[in-house]
Amino acid sequence: MSVDATATPAAVSSADADPACAAPLPVLGRDVTVPLVTGGEVVYAALDYAASAPALQRVWDDVAAYAPYYGSVHRGAGYLSQLSTDLFENSRTTVAEFLDCRADDQVVFTRSTTDSLNLLAAVLPADCQVFVFETEHHASLLPWSAHRVTYLDAPRTPAQAVEILERALASREPHGPALVCVTGASNVTGELWPVRELAAAAHAHGARIVLDAAQLAPHHPVSVRDLDVDWVAFSGHKLYAPFGSGVLAGRADWLRDAEPYLAGGGASRTVTRRADGGVDVQWHTTAARHEAGSPNVIGVYSIASACKALTEAGFDHLVAREQALIAAVRSGLSDVPEVRVLSLFGDDAPRVGVLSFVVEGWNSSHFAAALSAEYGIGVRDGLFCAHPLVRTLLGSDPQVVGECGAPEAAPGERSLNAIRVSFGAGTPDEHIDRFVRAVKELVRNGARWDYRTEDGRCVPSGVAAGR
Repeated sequence: MSVDATATPAAVSSADADPACAAPLPVLGRDVTVPLVTGGEVVYAALDYAASAPALQRVWDDVAAYAPYYGSVHRGAGYLSQLSTDLFENSRTTVAEFLDCRADDQVVFTRSTTDSLNLLAAVLPADCQVFVFETEHHASLLPWSAHRVTYLDAPRTPAQAVEILERALASREPHGPALVCVTGASNVTGELWPVRELAAAAHAHGARIVLDAAQLAPHHPVSVRDLDVDWVAFSGHKLYAPFGSGVLAGRADWLRDAEPYLAGGGASRTVTRRADGGVDVQWHTTAARHEAGSPNVIGVYSIASACKALTEAGFDHLVAREQALIAAVRSGLSDVPEVRVLSLFGDDAPRVGVLSFVVEGWNSSHFAAALSAEYGIGVRDGLFCAHPLVRTLLGSDPQVVGECGAPEAAPGERSLNAIRVSFGAGTPDEHIDRFVRAVKELVRNGARWDYRTEDGRCVPSGVAAGR
């Protein structure tokens, strides 16, 4: 058997189906059953895609087919090493095509979105000023501390986001290099941001822009050219490829001019001893400059496989089906007066399959625990690594301090947290139906089991409620 590094396995496509009714893409874990505290088992409903999406079956199959041929990358003359190197570099081309990169853009493989944005922060010019909205995930909110950072208030409309950015850029002093960091889709509300308009505003004021596409790329096509962004970052584990790799793609000049993000083998082209006993290093000027160490070829190949699978399935069909799922969730939650869906831009704002909400009379950790233990539904609760945004959205909504699983409050604050449901190309309709039904039953009837706090988490106790 041999593995062709340039081959494209058979596509899993819903092209001939009604887009709104097309079948979900096959993912690992779709038949996994979990126990319920009330007795019996149920097929697990994975509704936490925004944290980590399940692996596409296509990705798993591609990785399994390659695994026996695994070898070192850029470091060997043997057949397996050469094949692995070809696979790695062809994956770079696949990702560039998936992102519609410009001809002279670089695609650097990293560990995650967080790693990608920290890499970019490390290569910024020394006098660069960074502009970032408080609404960002911590991965794009926090890496810039070595530079002058302007944190922008949360906008309440897409147009206001552009206005806020334009005012901030127009007033910056001195006029030097600047970078804007913005999300494509919120990891809290799922709302789409006006990336193209923000990019135009940035460029009009002489700034560059990086797009955090961690939540956008799994749900919508991302074109570097069309959006006119300078860089884009995303993670494999949110793109149905959970094998520990990420991507930073975009302009080469700042990447090429800076010292390597990590110093070591692979980043260096030549290393020589000097007469005084020191060493001189010539670093690569390609993407390898920031890819020191043995590359994660399996992680990289899995991202390329996911990019191909999503492209071949057709984003038009994937988006149409996901919008039908979003409509079902929103319609179901709107029937429950006690539920408040969180939003910056309003109920009609376009969004991906990510929604956060609170339930009157419930601590969110308690509600999420009951969804899991009594219905086999996995969601997320908390502040979603976007603390400033969630606190802005929740405001002074009361959460009872000390209730099961209630997180510790910051000084002067009430305990705040929310519930997030997220889904995507692999989500069956039944999981959405079960989720909506479970929310209605919990609000109407309460939990059927008692819960306690253990290691900061809300977990089922050993008895049914009321016993």
